[in-house]
Amino acid sequence: MPDFLLEIGCEEIPARMIDVASQELRERVAALLSRERLGGDGLTTLDSPRRLALMAPGLAAAQADAVEQVTGPSVNVAYKDGQPTPAAQAFAKKAGVDVSKLERVSTPKGEYIAAKVTKKGRTAAEILADGLPKEISAIYWQKNMYWRKPNERFVRPVRWLVAMLDGETIPLEFDGIRAGNTSRGHRILNDYPVTISSAGTSYVESLRAAKVLGRAEREHQIRKALDAAARTISGARWREDKPLLDTVVNLTEFPSVLLGGFDPQFLVLPEEVLVTVMRDHQKYFALEDSSGKLLPHFLAVLNTDSDPRGFIRQGNERVLRARFNDARFFWETDQKKTLLERLDSLRNVTFQKDLGSYYEKTQRVQRLCSWLCEILKQNEVAVRPGVVHKAACLAKADLTTELVKEFTELQGIVGGLYARVQQLDPSLPEATRYAIADTIYDHYKPESTDDQIPRATEGAILSIGDKADTIAGMFSLGLVPSGSKDPFALRRQANGIVKVIAEKKLPIRVDELMRDARTGYQKSEAEKKFVDDAQYQESVTTFFRERLEFYLRDVCGYAYDVVKAALAADANDVVDSLARAEAVKQVLHMPEFQAIGAACKRIRNILRQAEEKKIAPAEKVEARADSSEEETTLLSYLEETGSKVEQRRKKKEYVAALQLLSNAREPVDRFFDKVMVMVEDQHVRANRLALLRTLLKEFSTIADFSEIVTEAKG
Repeated sequence: MPDFLLEIGCEEIPARMIDVASQELRERVAALLSRERLGGDGLTTLDSPRRLALMAPGLAAAQADAVEQVTGPSVNVAYKDGQPTPAAQAFAKKAGVDVSKLERVSTPKGEYIAAKVTKKGRTAAEILADGLPKEISAIYWQKNMYWRKPNERFVRPVRWLVAMLDGETIPLEFDGIRAGNTSRGHRILNDYPVTISSAGTSYVESLRAAKVLGRAEREHQIRKALDAAARTISGARWREDKPLLDTVVNLTEFPSVLLGGFDPQFLVLPEEVLVTVMRDHQKYFALEDSSGKLLPHFLAVLNTDSDPRGFIRQGNERVLRARFNDARFFWETDQKKTLLERLDSLRNVTFQKDLGSYYEKTQRVQRLCSWLCEILKQNEVAVRPGVVHKAACLAKADLTTELVKEFTELQGIVGGLYARVQQLDPSLPEATRYAIADTIYDHYKPESTDDQIPRATEGAILSIGDKADTIAGMFSLGLVPSGSKDPFALRRQANGIVKVIAEKKLPIRVDELMRDARTGYQKSEAEKKFVDDAQYQESVTTFFRERLEFYLRDVCGYAYDVVKAALAADANDVVDSLARAEAVKQVLHMPEFQAIGAACKRIRNILRQAEEKKIAPAEKVEARADSSEEETTLLSYLEETGSKVEQRRKKKEYVAALQLLSNAREPVDRFFDKVMVMVEDQHVRANRLALLRTLLKEFSTIADFSEIVTEAKG
């Protein structure tokens, strides 16, 4: 059973695209191998800026022969007076069998003739040569390049291909490049042809000898080098930054680290500015002391093994010095005009071509945040509306500053920093000014599900209001994310809203939030281009349900069926949904709820079938003289337990409420064992349907247990 190797060598792939493309290639090739019955368990990858590679040990050399049953014409057509007709003979010839070997098979359409045909398996080399080019060309890239032929596309020009089964080359071709057994080493340290003797471990060893390491090796080598370089400065440590580490890993093939420094005078600038310049513009790691204070040094990751004369270090220091000088100049220039004085300039900054300026957005967000503050006050949540109002007024003013124009990553952060050092209002106490500054500073948070939420409630309110206004405007224009396309990052912003509400435990309903966010656009020019309200409500409701489902499942770790069950009851109250999901998780192990889940499915089916037959339940369930004992017992249970469950539900004591509902198992089981619902007597039938409808409603106030996959539970 041969080992398989595929390497696509090309010009340097953008670092941010490598991991996603590698995963997609792995999935596509794994699906191809599985589909063609070639094995391929244990598929591994080796990626670097110049290559996407994968290896699969122990593929089948060829497909096993497969015996298939091929169906031909009907028996009536195939035989006449017991003798095969020309149709039967033609089918036998096509199938490659003698007419006497034909069989009769029964199908939903009647009796037909059939033949068993042996399909000879193809070799792995044939299958891969035919299938791999299609899988390679199907990889999704955010941006593609086209060259040579109009239909050839890839992220960068392909320069070489390696495709092997053990020591044999697979005769595949992509983009005019024929596969061979020759790879390339490190572009600087060993840019020579590298002959791969065999697929498998020898490939990894050959690349390592040519100064090309796999991803895990590169990360390990970078971490060791960062530690070693930081130790040369007394008391220093490098600032952990996983996204930056992932980036530099994908920028290098054989990394090393150098230590550089900068003039300590630049430390008078805010740390956020210095770190952003180093991190986002130069891909440098910052150094700090044991207390977390920034030091006048940096660590740069190189795609080479050394800098013996210090030329690279000097070049990096010179570039960083110029960047810091720019940042200092912009900082000092910006202080000549306060954020409040910049507010009117937002009239000239476009938010979105159909939604107007950032000045208009500021006014909408202020109104929306005022409503949110009122909701919090009504629910006895401590909030300072004045702080939120003033922060919302100034939150976007930093978009007109020179520092943000140069370093766009700092929007919001710069506004917060400027609000701390500028005199916004002489009458404001310093603590209030700092609270406003912190609210502005945090209002873009969280930028991902891993990011921190705003520190204070005021920052959380502004974050929610700003994001909700954006989503409402885009959805009202019909600009709804689809597939992988989300140019306005609406999914990320909705994830942020859900995360903030959940982790701050805010009493904000998503449906009401998005309704009022759209209301902010009333009587604007943009409103003339809006979709109708019903379409907006449907699309935004579905969108936020998906985001909440993502949060509960992928961030909080709840099982898929638990999430479905909780959201079926209510998907607009984020905090409540989280509490109900936790309650369902806690009781799910109980046998009673597995039985109740099965009963709920059965009730739903009965009610659906009744609806399809246009059989209506009674408006209200009654205790009838002709009711069965089981029917009466179940109704009594509902009457006795319903109010108790409702009391606990209103107090959000969901586990206690569900434990009360668990007592329904016995009367429900007896009812279904002894009682026929769909009887001839229409009054009895309607009353029993009403009883089931009431029972289902009672169960579904906290979660829809028909969504629980009981078969998967132990």
